[in-house]
Amino acid sequence: MSNNSMKSQFLGSLRSKETRTKILSFVLFAAVISFVLFQGTKSPVVIMANGEEQKVTTHAETVGELLQARDINVSEYDKVTPSVDTKIVSGMTIEWEQAREVIVSVDGEESSVWTTEKVVKNILEEANIEVTEHDKVSQSLNTEVEADNKIDIQKAFQLTLVDGLEKRQVWSTSTTVANFLKQQEIQLGEFDRVENKLEDVIAPEEKIVVVRVEKVTDVVEESVDFAVEKKNDSSLLKGKEKVVTEGVAGKVERTYTVVKENGKVVDKSLKSEKVTKEPTTKVVAVGTKVVTASVSRSNAAAPAGGKEFYVTATAYTPYCNGCSGISAAGVNLRSNPDLKLIAVDPSIIPLGTKVWVEGYGYAIAGDTGGAIKGNKIDILMQTKQQAYSWGRKKVRIKVLD
Repeated sequence: MSNNSMKSQFLGSLRSKETRTKILSFVLFAAVISFVLFQGTKSPVVIMANGEEQKVTTHAETVGELLQARDINVSEYDKVTPSVDTKIVSGMTIEWEQAREVIVSVDGEESSVWTTEKVVKNILEEANIEVTEHDKVSQSLNTEVEADNKIDIQKAFQLTLVDGLEKRQVWSTSTTVANFLKQQEIQLGEFDRVENKLEDVIAPEEKIVVVRVEKVTDVVEESVDFAVEKKNDSSLLKGKEKVVTEGVAGKVERTYTVVKENGKVVDKSLKSEKVTKEPTTKVVAVGTKVVTASVSRSNAAAPAGGKEFYVTATAYTPYCNGCSGISAAGVNLRSNPDLKLIAVDPSIIPLGTKVWVEGYGYAIAGDTGGAIKGNKIDILMQTKQQAYSWGRKKVRIKVLD
C-alpha cells in the first residue's frame, strides 16, 4: 500500500470520530437543555400532610393528581384543602389531614366515627350525638380525645328524690342507689334509713325515698288524778252527798323516748317517772238517813213564817207505771200509806225539806221526777182515784226549813 493511500485512510477515520463526538455532544447538550427546561416548568408546592410540611415541585394538574403521585391515598373522610379537583398553582399550600376512627359508646352501645376532628365536642357534633348538661361523658367536651380514641357517654334520665318532707325531680345516670345519694350530697344520720336497697341500680322514673329518723328524750310534767273515797253519813238523807275534803290532783314527771319519722311521732315509750306532788284524796259523805216520819193529813191553815211562793201541782201514786215505790230519798212509799210527801226540783226545794202545800197540808220534800223542773211539784196520793181527783192546779206553798 502506498503512503498516500494509508494517509487517506487515517484522515478518513479521524474525520469519522470527530463526527461521532460532535453528535454525542449535541445529544447530551439537548438532553441537558430538555431536563433543565422540564425541571424549570414544574410548579413549586407546599404539602402539609398530617401537620408535616413537604416542599415539592410538580407537573400535576390537580391537587388529587399530586397527592396520588406522592402515594397519599385520600379517603372520603379525609380533609383536603383545597379540594382534590383544584388546579395546581405555583406556590400554593395543600393541607391533607387523614381521618381516624373514634369509638363512641352511648349507654354501652358502641358506634364508629371516622373524623379529622380532635376535640370531643366537635367529634360528637359531627356524629350527630347530642349531649346534655346532665349526661356523663368520660372526657371533657372541650379537650382533645384521648389516645385510645374512645368516648364513653352515659345518658341522664329523670327520677324522683324524696328526702324527708322534701320531694323533687332530679337527673341521674345509671348507677347504684348508694352512688346516686353520694352524687346528690345526701348525708344520712345515725338513725336515718333509705327505703330502696343501696346496691340496686336505679332506673328511669324510679323513686328514691330517704326517711329522716330522729330519737329524742322528752320530759313532761303530767297531772295525776286524785282518788275518791265515799263514806256513809247517817245525818244526811239517803241520796244526798256532801264533799268533806276536796280532791287535789298530783303531779308526776315522766321521761319518754320519742321516735320521729320525717317530723311525725311514730313511737313514744316511757323511760322513767318521778312523782313531784302527791294527790289529795277527795272524801264524799253519802247520806243514809231514811225519812220515816208521817205528817198529819189535816188540811190545816197555812203556818206563819217560811218562804212562800206559788207552784203548779200534779199528783202521782206509788203504783204508777215505771214507779219502783221507793222515793229519791230512799223512802218506801208503798209501806207508808199515811206518809205525805211531794216530788220537787232539788235546785228549788232541797230534798228532806219540810213544807206546807195549800189543799194538801204539811209534807216532806222526799222525791224527784223527770218532769218536775222549776216551780213544779208532784204530790203523793195512795190511789189513782185520789190522783185523778187532784188533777193539775196552781197552789201556794211554804218552805218551812
